[in-house]
Amino acid sequence: MSEYHAVVEWERRGARFTDNRYSREHRWLFDEGVSVAASASPHIVPLPYSSAAAVDPEEAFVAALSSCHMLFFLSLSAKQRFVVDFYRDAAVGVLGNNGDGVLAMLEVTLRPVVRFGGDRQPSGAEEAALHHAAHAECFLARSVRTTVRCEPAPR
Repeated sequence: MSEYHAVVEWERRGARFTDNRYSREHRWLFDEGVSVAASASPHIVPLPYSSAAAVDPEEAFVAALSSCHMLFFLSLSAKQRFVVDFYRDAAVGVLGNNGDGVLAMLEVTLRPVVRFGGDRQPSGAEEAALHHAAHAECFLARSVRTTVRCEPAPR
């Protein structure tokens, strides 16, 4: 078993707070020094109390699922001797009311575009199988109730 740690820091910085007019900007700290500017989403908390330039939890959720899929895809490709030169995923998450009428991430769609190098190129079916296997192995996708789909870009 493994543990993963993140530190989340926020400070009031003089705002009254009880009037609900305080900044939602904060920091995520990882791995002994990596700092990420974070905030509530401006879709949830209006500006100026959120920051559109910072990463919000919803974006991070989508990015984590996308990253997990990509890392397994790269590993599986290497094992099958396919050389991946480029990987880009413009993943999208949809936040909305679930069956219980509360906000939830309803769906995450991965849309990876992959370029392979070298003489050994996967067929469309082989690439689709790699994505299917990566999706099956991604423990984050297996860990959430959200539907996680993968729709690779056509080659």
